[in-house]
Amino acid sequence: MKGNQNIINALNGLLAYELAAMDQYFIHSQMYLDWGLTKLHERIAHEFEDEKGHATKLIERMLFLEGIPDMATREGFKVGDDVQSMLESDLRVEYAVTEKLKQAVALAETEKDYVTRDMLMVLLEDTEMDHAYWLEQQLGLIKRLGLANYLQSQL
Repeated sequence: MKGNQNIINALNGLLAYELAAMDQYFIHSQMYLDWGLTKLHERIAHEFEDEKGHATKLIERMLFLEGIPDMATREGFKVGDDVQSMLESDLRVEYAVTEKLKQAVALAETEKDYVTRDMLMVLLEDTEMDHAYWLEQQLGLIKRLGLANYLQSQL
């Protein structure tokens, strides 16, 4: 089914952020594992899988619309060098994804592509209610407990 090029472009824009988030979660999870922070490793490895699922949905939709997914572009990718900067970087990407998702939902509404809109709404809920919320909680715990106590809780 030949899709709207504006929708395909928006999906590719989202894909650039989802792939960056996926790559970032992957490297961060491996860093946590290397440092012995097993609870963080497990959660961030789970986030990696979620982002992979998001990217897959975007790719499937673009292919259905006869678009070509851009697998090379990454937007917002930044690896942290300590736990707090890693969590902050992950949250920054999630906020960027949230904004892009909202823009894409509005475009899908305008273009009357309700299937794409509904798919994006599921991704938006997952991004806001699961990913970003959990990261905000962790940064809040670091602020309230102190970094040393937080790190001890993640062993």
